[in-house]
Amino acid sequence: MTDSKRPPSPRVIEKTEAEWKSSLSPEEYYILREKGTERAFTGEYWDHFEPGHYVCRGCGTPLFKSLEKFESHCGWPSFFSSAHGDSIEEIEDRTHGMVRTEVVCKKCGGHLGHVFNDGPAPTGIRYCINSPSIRFEPSENLKPKS
Repeated sequence: MTDSKRPPSPRVIEKTEAEWKSSLSPEEYYILREKGTERAFTGEYWDHFEPGHYVCRGCGTPLFKSLEKFESHCGWPSFFSSAHGDSIEEIEDRTHGMVRTEVVCKKCGGHLGHVFNDGPAPTGIRYCINSPSIRFEPSENLKPKS
């Protein structure tokens, strides 16, 4: 996890709230733009393990590879690493009476979820991501080695 106390990076994609609302479903807007959370075990990808990439649903930026996904039994898609280290940003989140680290898309600022220090080796990190904030793109090149 990085230093989450630094100010957020400037965004590459800037849209008005009306533009975001017209390009996202109500649930996607709630999660990506209003920092909402889906209920555990209800999302499209919590138990999805096909080979491919997960990209930001707001802007299409590659975020995670299926090879980095693991079953954390928390009810949300969980990854132990980010496919591209510079595609996400970690920001201190002091909402709901706790201190956590929020994960956002660096390109569009969309809320993805949170990151925790209770993941598996090799990183010890668990990116806990909301399904409506990501989109899966299949890739045969990312099949696990047998």
